[in-house]
Amino acid sequence: MAKDYDVVILGGGTGGYVAAIRAAKLGLKTAVVEKGKLGGTCLHKGCIPSKALLRSAEVFATTKNHASSFGVNTGEVTLDFSRVQDRKDSIVAQLHQGVQALMKKGKIDVYEGIGRILGPSIFSPMPGTISVELASGEENEMLIPQNVIVATGSRPRTLPGLTIDGEFVITSDEALSLKELPASILIVGGGVIGIEWASMLNDFGVEVTVIEYADHILPTEDLDISKEMKKLLENKGIKFVTSAKVLAETLSIANNKVSIEAEVLGENQNYIADKILVSVGRQANVEGIGLENTDIVVENGFIQTNNHFQTKESHIYAIGDVIGGLQLAHVASHEGIHAIEHIAGIATEKVDDNWISRCIYSSPEAASVGLTEEQAKKEGIPIKVGKFPFKAIGKALVYGESDGFVKMIANSETNDLVGVHMIGPHVTDMIAEAGLAMVLDATPWEIAHSVHPHPTLSEVLGEAALAVDGNAIHM
Repeated sequence: MAKDYDVVILGGGTGGYVAAIRAAKLGLKTAVVEKGKLGGTCLHKGCIPSKALLRSAEVFATTKNHASSFGVNTGEVTLDFSRVQDRKDSIVAQLHQGVQALMKKGKIDVYEGIGRILGPSIFSPMPGTISVELASGEENEMLIPQNVIVATGSRPRTLPGLTIDGEFVITSDEALSLKELPASILIVGGGVIGIEWASMLNDFGVEVTVIEYADHILPTEDLDISKEMKKLLENKGIKFVTSAKVLAETLSIANNKVSIEAEVLGENQNYIADKILVSVGRQANVEGIGLENTDIVVENGFIQTNNHFQTKESHIYAIGDVIGGLQLAHVASHEGIHAIEHIAGIATEKVDDNWISRCIYSSPEAASVGLTEEQAKKEGIPIKVGKFPFKAIGKALVYGESDGFVKMIANSETNDLVGVHMIGPHVTDMIAEAGLAMVLDATPWEIAHSVHPHPTLSEVLGEAALAVDGNAIHM
């Protein structure tokens, strides 16, 4: 028997379940169709488990390498990787239970299975009826929504010809389930995910080499951040190869080792390790969900939407990784809320991409919001720049992590804030202040005259703001 809904959401990841909760709070009868577990990639294969592992790596490396500098004598420090994985799994399980509880609280129907959009039928003159192939094997459910939100997320991309075997050649999905750590690893891709894994595995004691196609790592970040990250990670023992084109056809596996060649500045170089981790971006999950039964447009692998996240079928919306752009969990959440509020007739505007903070949870951390210096110059914006190092911040010295800096960019004519870029301790927590400043169209003067408590790491923001006009106090 077909069931009627105001909204059916395909995908119960961060964007999907947040959209469902907002819909329920607005009184919309809502259902979520999820083929895996509620919480999606972020909770089960991305944000949360990887950050849990990063935290364990940080504690291990700090205790092993730096405890004595704090006057703490620990003796021999060893790693129990099985307990590291158990801790990660426990955190994920706790949060998963929380999401399930929120679904029950909101009286949101959850269907475990694969949902597909059907074309016009006896149920509806427009595409949008959802057929759910239940994971339990029971007879398919038929859902008739007034509106649909596609939130099917993404999966790791690989290089053409480079087959993921799950043992020697892996992605972040398989890496999260490692039973034991390899002695060495090649990471193909020096973007955000690749750098986080490089940092984590290095802190766990793995020999790490990063191979990046571009001429510098973190190619989407400000160049000063990229250079500082490379320097600091090299100081920890990570090796980097840039301007390198991996030759997938040269992959070979022998004696429990994997080898591959890369063309580096015109010459082929060979690399050998226990495993290869492929981290070259993510591709949208657009297959098998019935898009061919609609007029929805897919370009370059991503669903195309307007500023309210409507597809060409105006009653079918799409949010999150499946539409490309900034593939971040917090972005998907805001897009989901926006789509639901548009369905409910609430006036809302799309969040400017320049207001969205971006975080890298390596050690050191990096975070940014707004334009990079290179982007600002390319757009012809006249700029002035202030930089301030953590070495001049008392709390950073007390904390024992004083590498890095904050870089603030402003329009030299209007004094408007253009971008903020950070690398150093806890910057992923501090970037929110800069994000709020972007939303409020603040100037460096206003940031500088917001009194930052002493001693705190946040003082670096006030000093960087003063530095934009050459007025930093402690430098």
